[in-house]
Amino acid sequence: MYPEYLVAPMREELTRVGFEELKDAEQVNAAIKSEGTTFVMVNSVCGCAAANARPAARMAAANAKHPDKLVTVFAGMEREAVDAARNLMLPYPPSSPSMALFKDGKLVHIIERHQIEGRPAQMIADNLIDAFEQYC
Repeated sequence: MYPEYLVAPMREELTRVGFEELKDAEQVNAAIKSEGTTFVMVNSVCGCAAANARPAARMAAANAKHPDKLVTVFAGMEREAVDAARNLMLPYPPSSPSMALFKDGKLVHIIERHQIEGRPAQMIADNLIDAFEQYC
């Protein structure tokens, strides 16, 4: 667990543009398993990847065609929520940060940490926007 003062700005980077923070398994399951499209950002303190992942998620969320719901869980903070989200992302291994798009409760697109590291935010956002255009 990280001190809240450390993660607060990282949380706010997403919530200020409309992402809903999910804090427990019940909230995660309700959001992801519902009808429509849900974009899940597994937020992280990791500077090497999350520093580009958060801006990419914000850019993609601003696209004209975007998911019905934008949600986030924070790795290293709300374990129950993160575990529930990762369970729904199987067979992909746990990855922080990571991003996943669900349609009607089914995983249709995922970006893992290794696909984020070393890539500029715009490249990651373009990947997400392509998925949003296809599934949303």
